[in-house]
Amino acid sequence: MKVAWLHPRIRAGYPWLGRAATVGLQRVARWLVPRVWDFVVEGSNPVKSGPLVVAANHFSHLDPPVAALALDRPIRFLALDQLFGKRVLFDGPMYFLGVIPLSRHRPPLGAMQTALAHLREGGAVGLFPEGRRVSEWGEAPPKQGAAWLAIKTSAPLLAIAILGTDQVFGKHHRRIRRAKVRVVIGPAFDPADYANRAELTAAWLDWMHQQLVHRLENNRGD
Repeated sequence: MKVAWLHPRIRAGYPWLGRAATVGLQRVARWLVPRVWDFVVEGSNPVKSGPLVVAANHFSHLDPPVAALALDRPIRFLALDQLFGKRVLFDGPMYFLGVIPLSRHRPPLGAMQTALAHLREGGAVGLFPEGRRVSEWGEAPPKQGAAWLAIKTSAPLLAIAILGTDQVFGKHHRRIRRAKVRVVIGPAFDPADYANRAELTAAWLDWMHQQLVHRLENNRGD
């Protein structure tokens, strides 16, 4: 018998229990994390309902839950499919929470179709345009998938800068450490203001560069 939560969800939306669990976890984490961790969110999500594409930098495995915690709404993240198929205890919770596997080695048509369907039903989709975890900003050129989704669905593209997760559980760390984490919620770019996905990606990239270059050293040095 096929167990649904051990397989990726290829349809839009969430199983009702998955959505309830996501909202419940976010509420508990929003209350608990700032009380036990040096965690601050600057700004607030301007798009509380309706379709939304979230684009953030990617320094750590912690970035998806950190972004979801900051934005106060359920988000289906795209993640490389090479992360899956190794541990049931990892795959099950990720699929249950709506993660969409994304192929690195072939055109990710299925993943993009799922993301488009989810956006068209008013959901939020999260991507890391760098395509992988990096040790520092600028290490990997950003891809245009987030901008493409936004333009195809007329969904706002929300910029998120995550600072400090590389110090907590970075690319080469084997254990979680205590460090300051800051999330800066930026503008929601309207794809109607841009002629193509390259322009929209460039606008996101400019904002991210300003946040990360000008603030990263201060975040680490305080």
